[in-house]
Amino acid sequence: MEIWVNPRCSKCRSAVSLLDEAGAAYTVRRYLEDPPTEAELVAVLDRLGLDPWDITRTGEKIAGELELKSWSRTPEDRPRWIAALAEHPELIQRPIITADDGTTVVARDEDTVRSVLS
Repeated sequence: MEIWVNPRCSKCRSAVSLLDEAGAAYTVRRYLEDPPTEAELVAVLDRLGLDPWDITRTGEKIAGELELKSWSRTPEDRPRWIAALAEHPELIQRPIITADDGTTVVARDEDTVRSVLS
């Protein structure tokens, strides 16, 4: 299992605590220090069944600077969004957990974290 975290994020710390309590084996990826590549983002989005704008933190300062809220959201725009996430990993919603079976979730709540433990 792998979890993408920002240690300053309370949701990330909570998810790590739940994994620890469950005795789960996992690796931590500090995605701000070790940003995912565009190919990794495509793979994660495919496993999530989401588009890049679905996991974009549009309230971040850089999102405003890039004017992300005005970007169109069509299949043709996916590469532009993915490139922005790869270049500015602080825009990625967190935490993202990928279980050993490939199941991937944006683990913003306790139930979602627990869903990858079974």
